[in-house]
Amino acid sequence: MVKCSFCDITIKAGRGKISVTKEGRAMNLCSSKCEKNFKLGRNPKKMKWISKRKDKKAEKKEGKKE
Repeated sequence: MVKCSFCDITIKAGRGKISVTKEGRAMNLCSSKCEKNFKLGRNPKKMKWISKRKDKKAEKKEGKKE
């Protein structure tokens, strides 16, 4: 399984898209939402929907440790 280059979600086999940059790097993208934001040159760190998802993920990990 591969992680999305924009939002860092794991992509199941046979899903998502691979976009190649001008430099030759392959970018694995999980959805058209990530693809559009990537092509527009947006920074994933500044996107609210990604930061909310990462906060929820961190809370789940903390709950499991305790």
